[in-house]
Amino acid sequence: MNQKIVPVIMAGGKGTRLWPLSRSTAPKQFIRFLGDRTLFQKTLERVADSSLYEAPVIVTNEEFRFLVAEQARELGIRLSAIVLEPVARNTAPAVAAAAVLTRSLHGDKALMQLLASDHEITADERYKGAVTTARDVALTGRLVTFGIRPTEPATGYGYIKAGDSISPGAHAIDRFVEKPPLEKAEEMLAIGGYFWNSGMFVFPVGPLAKEFAAHAPEVWASAERAVTKAARDLDFTRLDAESFSASPDVSIDYAIMEKTTLGAVVPSSFAWSDLGSWDSIWKLGERDENGNVSDGHATLVNTKNSLVISHNGHLAVQGMDNVAVIASEDAVYVGKLEDSQTVGALVKHLASRPETERLTREHPTSYRPWGGYTSILNGDRFQVKRIFVQPDKKLSLQKHYHRSEHWIVVKGTAEVTIGDKVQMLRENESVYIPQGEVHRLANPGKIRLELIEVQTGSYLGEDDIIRIVDEFGRQ
Repeated sequence: MNQKIVPVIMAGGKGTRLWPLSRSTAPKQFIRFLGDRTLFQKTLERVADSSLYEAPVIVTNEEFRFLVAEQARELGIRLSAIVLEPVARNTAPAVAAAAVLTRSLHGDKALMQLLASDHEITADERYKGAVTTARDVALTGRLVTFGIRPTEPATGYGYIKAGDSISPGAHAIDRFVEKPPLEKAEEMLAIGGYFWNSGMFVFPVGPLAKEFAAHAPEVWASAERAVTKAARDLDFTRLDAESFSASPDVSIDYAIMEKTTLGAVVPSSFAWSDLGSWDSIWKLGERDENGNVSDGHATLVNTKNSLVISHNGHLAVQGMDNVAVIASEDAVYVGKLEDSQTVGALVKHLASRPETERLTREHPTSYRPWGGYTSILNGDRFQVKRIFVQPDKKLSLQKHYHRSEHWIVVKGTAEVTIGDKVQMLRENESVYIPQGEVHRLANPGKIRLELIEVQTGSYLGEDDIIRIVDEFGRQ
């Protein structure tokens, strides 16, 4: 029987290169770009084959924990652990912590596959063949990475130079190359034997632990302490903050892969992209006869070679060529496709201005352990939200000092507590919660509850919540 692999999915990144759909509090791995799945959900689906994989381990942070849980729940995929990093670190500490946890769950002979949650991959037979090859090589004690056969002299990726063949489909690693200038990238493609560094790995846990002990002992020691002292919180494993923070802030490439003699690369030709810019989304999309890729409500007239995505109103684009037009619920980006690598600089500019800083940080939809809400309209002394509550979930028993609320049910059934009175609301029914009154909202039904909330008052911030009873342990 073939040994199963433990998938370890890194889901804590906060990139904003795909603004305005991605924000620092809602990064690209949790956003739907083209189609009905997020990149994180597509990653979960790639490791859903129970004949090849164990239930996945997710490494993320406090801010994204409910996004992870909710998007896995939507797919009905069971997770073996959701590990929360207490502070932001590079990849080596996270990999070490995942390895310690995997060893405790599956033993010293376990295999773990490290995956990014924000890559677009076509999981065809070429992909499955590469994973199988990597697994077989890892079982011999090698630390295996996937090298993607380059389709162009890309300057946004690092490269791996393959060395001698060590088995069918696998080579020793000759060296790593940092992101090159265009001339160097063209030279490497002409020579051959160079592959894009995908950032994906298959590691045997026992040999990986020994390599950490030899090359990055402080990282490993910190990870062991962080996991040993970790706290359980609902479905989450909270790494010990003091122990994890003591780890050197280094990448897995620098800490281990560039130093080990056990490294191996599996050259792979499956479709792969790290989706670092809007032009990469366009390249992977299904283009029409004019070379356009569109998603959402959009009309394109006399337009070609462009990317048009709307998550809100209807976009009408006329007479354009080689542009990206991206509309979120509260912002629109328009720029040339070839300039989309510089969106990060635009986001920094927006973040530096008080009037636009929020647009780089907050997404209109926020997720909570019970469901979430979308901000629809903000005005002077009023705010309108769409609230959604999952079946059998309830909000905290709470009150507000500065606002009153109106709730109108549009889908499902709501159990509403106001003071010492409990009532049931069905579709098209409403209720008023006075300022300062203790109240609670719950969904006792089998379908998602959705309602419109209208807030009025002198202060409408999310911090005007006094939680009296909360089943999620929040203050």
